[in-house]
Amino acid sequence: MANTNLKLILFVVFLAGTILEFGYGFRHTTVLGACNPSGYLHGKTGHCNTEHDSDCCKAGEKYPQYQCSPSLTADTKATMTINSFAKGGDGGGPSECDNSYHSDQEMVVALSTGWYNHGSRCLKNIRINANGKSVLAKVVDECDSVNGCDADHDFQPPCPNNIVDASPAVWNALGIHGSDVGDYDITWTDA
Repeated sequence: MANTNLKLILFVVFLAGTILEFGYGFRHTTVLGACNPSGYLHGKTGHCNTEHDSDCCKAGEKYPQYQCSPSLTADTKATMTINSFAKGGDGGGPSECDNSYHSDQEMVVALSTGWYNHGSRCLKNIRINANGKSVLAKVVDECDSVNGCDADHDFQPPCPNNIVDASPAVWNALGIHGSDVGDYDITWTDA
């Protein structure tokens, strides 16, 4: 009896994953809150802006692609990275939401593909909590978790699926400076 119940549970989990993966046109699987890669991108090299210690693609290396992000909660855990949204900065082209560049003094962010959700958060504020402080920042771009390693993405790999890519102004407002700037554990929520 226990063996039959286990088989039934495994079948239901498999079926749920199959429905999520194929039933709605998505190529990713989100089962029990996990967000798994939808594929892998083969890297190629090119001119990469290394401002803020940005990662650059390596020829032949495989990079995971995500069309999903972890589930949202009241305090969603994420990794905050630093990005310049200014013209000539490491962010590449203009921001997706408004086709504009933003100075490093503006409180702006880009979200991983799943959280960006086809632009549904464009020009809306999120609340970021870190270092004992809380700030509001406007979503202006997608941190592309699917595409990368090309000129449009400054030859940087796809973003991980849990990134809040923040301007220097956000880091300053949170009081995070020096060697702590780069990758920082935060929580965030819609404001």
